[in-house]
Amino acid sequence: MTSETTVTQGWDKLSSTLTRLARPEILPEGSPVNMPMTRGSTVLFPTLKDMQKQGQKRFDHEYIYGAMGTPVQHELEKAIAVIEGGTDCQVVSSGLAACTTPLLAFLNAGEHCLLPDSVYSPTRRFAENVLKRFSVEISYYPPSASAEELGSLMQPNTRVLFAESPGSHTFEVQDIPMLARIAHAHDARLMLDNTWGFGIFAPFAHGVDISIQALTKYPSGHSDVIAGAVTVANTEDWHLLRDTAIQLGQLAGPDDCWLTLRGLHTMGVRLSHQARSALQIAQWLKNRPEVARILHPAFPDCPGHEIWKRDFTGAGSLFGFVLKNTFSQKAMEAMIDSLRMFGIGASWGGYESLVLPTSKSITRNFPSVETEGPAMRLQIGLEAPEDLIADLEQGLSVLKAQN
Repeated sequence: MTSETTVTQGWDKLSSTLTRLARPEILPEGSPVNMPMTRGSTVLFPTLKDMQKQGQKRFDHEYIYGAMGTPVQHELEKAIAVIEGGTDCQVVSSGLAACTTPLLAFLNAGEHCLLPDSVYSPTRRFAENVLKRFSVEISYYPPSASAEELGSLMQPNTRVLFAESPGSHTFEVQDIPMLARIAHAHDARLMLDNTWGFGIFAPFAHGVDISIQALTKYPSGHSDVIAGAVTVANTEDWHLLRDTAIQLGQLAGPDDCWLTLRGLHTMGVRLSHQARSALQIAQWLKNRPEVARILHPAFPDCPGHEIWKRDFTGAGSLFGFVLKNTFSQKAMEAMIDSLRMFGIGASWGGYESLVLPTSKSITRNFPSVETEGPAMRLQIGLEAPEDLIADLEQGLSVLKAQN
């Protein structure tokens, strides 16, 4: 069984880096610990020449008008790029915008985009309802597809191979280095929704071209921010991404950027605790007779477990589990309604525990592990794991009584 050290080592190592983000080596006397907030739309300059000079910095944290970003957004972008291991980052208005902005930047009419069947549902809807309308061809692949299977799905006009690892509902871990080799052999870019792996998976070291983050989740950590980020590792991709973001009016407000930057400083210690608790709770659930399967990358029977062991330095606070098929969807919903320590809500990565049913809630073209029985997803927060286990235990009693 996976140890607590295995799921927390990446977070523990990251903590020292995170506490020093956005803090220069030499501080003026009397400097606050956190970067001061900067709000504003109009930026004034002493001379026209000074304004023109600032306007030449489009690709280097331009601060000429609020819609181009603010100092606090630029500091957040620098911090995200450091954590992801990229060169440049664009902060955008939401996690979904972080998925859609690079798709618009790197795809043209008549080109093909290949997405994993486990992709985040709003990303799928955007591909089906917007990209197709702009004459981009869309198709899907099984998230655990082999190199041969994936290669057969690539087309001469494929320009983006999209990945999400692990999937946020079914938790399949994808072989990103293999996907990178396939993408690059076909002159395509590999985009990765790396939200679950932020800080514990190094996307560019494994061949990713564009890494996507929902800053709403781990970085902000308090369920009061909507923001996203797109990180790249070369100048060509940065110029195209930055131009597209400006033309789309994509940015995040200074308050959201400031809260996220503040949240980053404690992300390592928060997630170390939450990952440890999530593993403890998942191990308890695995031994319950009502549970058919645990969907947590640290468990050997989770799809892609060996890839997770090879490529990740830890695990997150989010996992799922599937009930035995003797239980009905209605009984599972009664169980969820009975929980008191778990809020019923979307999103994850905050300090509070959440539960959400996942069976019958997503579109799949290929068979899914969730077809075995009713399934749900747990976000494990900072509460004592013993209290969460006690709540789940009474919930399972309700499940059995309802069946």
